[in-house]
Amino acid sequence: MSGADAHWDAALAEGRILLQRPISGGQAIFPPRIMAPGSGDKLEWFEASGDGEVYSVTWVQQKPPKPAYNVVIVELAEGARMMSRVEGVDEDALRIGMPVKARIAETEDGPVIVFDAKENAHG
Repeated sequence: MSGADAHWDAALAEGRILLQRPISGGQAIFPPRIMAPGSGDKLEWFEASGDGEVYSVTWVQQKPPKPAYNVVIVELAEGARMMSRVEGVDEDALRIGMPVKARIAETEDGPVIVFDAKENAHG
């Protein structure tokens, strides 16, 4: 695991959602890297707001009795895009452009970022 990935995992374990951006300025990037794509600039870490908007969505159908689940790309307020899921919504409610809020969920594989619809967000 690279230094950037280890830093990301440690922050999640502490309950913090971090992003990176080039020190010389520019938009946030995700996933974590050791240098800015294209320019090779050094990156700095900063606390993300957790606010975002659904950029794309698909539903994955499973063999019953398992329920369908969604896979979304969320455009964060800081400009980076992140793949995840929106919890607590059904196929009729989840839509492109929906405001969402990130939170850290504990799974058997460790902490992960998931999203809630803004009207249902926890905090």
